[in-house]
Amino acid sequence: MSMRWGLTVPLGGVPLADHAAVFPALADAGFTDAWTAEVAGTDAFTPLALAAAWEPRLRLGTAIAPVYTRGPGLLAMTAAALAETAPGRFQLGIGASSPVVAGDWNAADFVKPFARSRDMLRFLRAALSGELIDQEFPTFTVKRFRLERPPAVPPQILLAALRPQMLHLAAAEADGVILNWLSAADVHTALAETKAAGPDFAVATRIFVVPTDDAAYARAVGRRLITSYLTVPAYAAFHRWLGREEALTPMWRAWESGDRKGALASIPDSLVDELVVHGAPDEVRARVQAYADAGVTIPVMALLPTPELERGGLSALTSLISALGRGDS
Repeated sequence: MSMRWGLTVPLGGVPLADHAAVFPALADAGFTDAWTAEVAGTDAFTPLALAAAWEPRLRLGTAIAPVYTRGPGLLAMTAAALAETAPGRFQLGIGASSPVVAGDWNAADFVKPFARSRDMLRFLRAALSGELIDQEFPTFTVKRFRLERPPAVPPQILLAALRPQMLHLAAAEADGVILNWLSAADVHTALAETKAAGPDFAVATRIFVVPTDDAAYARAVGRRLITSYLTVPAYAAFHRWLGREEALTPMWRAWESGDRKGALASIPDSLVDELVVHGAPDEVRARVQAYADAGVTIPVMALLPTPELERGGLSALTSLISALGRGDS
């Protein structure tokens, strides 16, 4: 198994307060990492602060904290506080996010995402090391900012990247890269663009998992996810680059015409099975391990709800966590 084995938190349907039982269950099962996303649920940092307090065995990461939704100083302060809370256990993942998250929901101007990501990466690297920042970056200006509480152990910074330009930036200036929405077979295509990275370069990948033997149910969930994500321009361009234009064009055309049912129906089972992991726990572990075998150093499962989990509640969820974990292997 991979040396690192992660799960996305918080888990759907489980109140944050009840994660006091979830985090120890993760560590007991052999999970090494808890990683958060930030879209329209919890923020990226609060669940990790709870994990830091409730389970000291877990490593922690954000995947991702968007570079538009906080000012540079606030993002540095928040990352520094979590790094101080969990010394040596926290990795800061940042990325551009999307026009909807940044612009429609957070009133930010989603312009020059590559440049903004680059500038925030450079600012954070210096700020988290305790430097005084008084600089005009191409996409923002910071005047005489210095952290009052720079962390004794600055967090590693990972950059979310899809296509070559951002992948090259991650390899050149970040401590690692965060991949998303690709198959295990696609990993080599992405990592071919990071050959300039050092030997300790981290590769975290979110892997969507529907833990059920009901393939029809899992594929229905997967189709809804694919239409939600791969119609976003950045992800559409990513999958064109990966070579899926022919497979996805019928979905894109139906979606653009407003035919949502047609878009869902146009996605072949084979594509869903490539991009969304589903099956019994043993099958899921094997599929996730394939990402690690391809070069991912931190495979991070993102569990999606199933009827069995909804009926079974927290007890069923903790049992599933145990079944998906690495155990003593």
